[in-house]
Amino acid sequence: MPWKQPISVLVVVHTTDLRVLLLERADFRGHWQSVTGSRDDDEALAATATRELAEETGIDAHRYGGVVDWHQSNEYEIFPQWRHRYPPGTTHNTEHVFSLDVGAPVSVTLAPREHLRHLWLPWQEAAVRCFSWSNRDAILALPRRIARTVGAG
Repeated sequence: MPWKQPISVLVVVHTTDLRVLLLERADFRGHWQSVTGSRDDDEALAATATRELAEETGIDAHRYGGVVDWHQSNEYEIFPQWRHRYPPGTTHNTEHVFSLDVGAPVSVTLAPREHLRHLWLPWQEAAVRCFSWSNRDAILALPRRIARTVGAG
């Protein structure tokens, strides 16, 4: 199995009224998150976000206008139980934040090896449920991001 790159995406999938899609990890029961995944080869980060979204949820980002790049990245320490997936000595990952507004809750088809269940929750509840600080912070920033986008349109 090839090593994972320590470059990943976080995709906050939400509705117009700010309900957020969360997924329960299959390899870390009880831990909820947004769509995440590592970049393949030299793929563009938006392509990584679009691919991971389709693989993990069955959602086609193009149907909703495509993912929005927040031009924000977070560096964090990789959990010890997942470091074996990366090149030896790799301890940190750089995560790039994206979002996708799907309008209203949509049907989700989970990748069973990756996730057990999904929920659509109001953004405040979704933020509290996330185990990752970067995921929580992105969800907490969502209302400001949406207001900025609407104000610019």
